[in-house]
Amino acid sequence: MPNVLKLDALAEILSRLAQANRQFNASHPGDKPDRQPVHTVYGGAHLFSADIAQKLGSAGLRMFQEYAPDPATFARALGLGADAAIAAAVHARVLDKLQHEPVEDFRIDFEDGYGNRFDDEEDEHAIAAGQETAKGLLAHTLPPFIGIRIKPLTEELHVRSLRTLDLFVNALVEASRGVLPPHFIVTLPKITVPEQVSALVQAFELLERGVGLFPGALRMELMIETPQSIVAASGSFAIPQLVANARGRCRGLHFGVYDYTASVNITAMHQMPSHPACDFARHVMQVSSSGLGVTLSDGATTVMPVAPHRAAAGATLTDAQIAENHRAVHHAWKINYDDVRSSLRHAYYQGWDLHPGQLVTRYAAIYAFFFEAKSEAAARLKQFMDKAAQATLLGNVFDDAATGQGLLNFFLRGINCGAFTEDDALATGLTYEELRMRSFVKILNRRRGV
Repeated sequence: MPNVLKLDALAEILSRLAQANRQFNASHPGDKPDRQPVHTVYGGAHLFSADIAQKLGSAGLRMFQEYAPDPATFARALGLGADAAIAAAVHARVLDKLQHEPVEDFRIDFEDGYGNRFDDEEDEHAIAAGQETAKGLLAHTLPPFIGIRIKPLTEELHVRSLRTLDLFVNALVEASRGVLPPHFIVTLPKITVPEQVSALVQAFELLERGVGLFPGALRMELMIETPQSIVAASGSFAIPQLVANARGRCRGLHFGVYDYTASVNITAMHQMPSHPACDFARHVMQVSSSGLGVTLSDGATTVMPVAPHRAAAGATLTDAQIAENHRAVHHAWKINYDDVRSSLRHAYYQGWDLHPGQLVTRYAAIYAFFFEAKSEAAARLKQFMDKAAQATLLGNVFDDAATGQGLLNFFLRGINCGAFTEDDALATGLTYEELRMRSFVKILNRRRGV
């Protein structure tokens, strides 16, 4: 047998290869095991208060109780299917979520949801929002994740944007005695050049030193809503450079449906999450950020679940008006439910919500998505684990090793969003220790003693 590829002859080749592999591993740490919120609720900074999560939850709960008083009504409104047990489980879980943790992530918005105002007015709102955030932190009323969206760092707005950031952070840190909320984030919108990300990192460094925060305390999310944040001027995908310029401070990428579609000249009547242009952008986001350790979030549904009729003081609505209110709310719910389900099918496990009524359909879509597939996924993964990576056939679905990781990811994502507990995943034959390894290959190697 020939033996040309000797180690001494390969030394230089292997050295270059090892260096490239190390560089790749350093820049592609993979998905983090941290909790990812299932949504981000945006609200204008001028309306923010320390108890915003409770207010939104109460409003969403009232809508749920009025327009979905029982599982059957809820199932008909959303098209949950014929399985009454799943409909009842989804209805019960949504009710519990709205009562106990209605908002997972909130973004205090100084951009589109706030608008351009006089500088004195925005200064006041930035300080007040920082103080209210500190108040909520000390009173334990904030959602688990919170942050602000500043204006873009364009030539026209960068001074205003950074001034708002400065005022907000200073007011927050002063009122909280130097403490940031857990998972605090700054969202940067409408990125057109990677230097905007670099500028925000440098501003973070100055702020951290100036107010006494530890280095790296301030982190960012990047809005992907311009063509230039998808494809750079060079013709390459822009996202890897944007994430690299964040220098380890980027937590996630948020897709902006409406700015993106408008920027590629799609007319208003067709600016919706289901447009093919959005599918392209989302796929680019997935491919170009794979392994970079950032999370992905989809955009919003702008059809709001708003009832057209309100009773005047001392009056009541007619039966016809009540029926029309139900039709309007259920129609908007169905659109949002379908949009969220579509996001989940595209592996976007987070999205925007703009109205308290959308909390209802956000959680309904998530729970239904996981509940409906749980039994089949558990059976497939259990059989796969029992055969220890040998290809298996269950019914008419063939599983290979890549599918094994996909089935494992299904349960990991279900646990992350609250649809499952770790105990639910044990039906697959996994142990707690294996589940927390998060890697199908590592689990198999452990079972084989490798």
